[in-house]
Amino acid sequence: MPKFVIERDIPGLGNLDDAQIREISQKSVNVLREMGPEIQWLQSYVTGDKLYCVYLAPDEDTVREHARRGGFPANRICAVRRMIDPTSAEA
Repeated sequence: MPKFVIERDIPGLGNLDDAQIREISQKSVNVLREMGPEIQWLQSYVTGDKLYCVYLAPDEDTVREHARRGGFPANRICAVRRMIDPTSAEA
């Protein structure tokens, strides 16, 4: 299944407490349950004012639908073309 990285602009996100992050996460999980197994949330990275999420989904429209239902921004959605890591430097 294709993998996507979603960039979400959320001012002040990095300053939210654990309870607020849990509430946002629960909302996302509830929407995922409603949508079924065709979309999966793998992980997210919180920075100051942005959230970078990694999802598996059949297409970009499915990712956008999740954002719409959850009330989350999806400012940029990029399909992952290839993964690299330190072992990619080996011959």
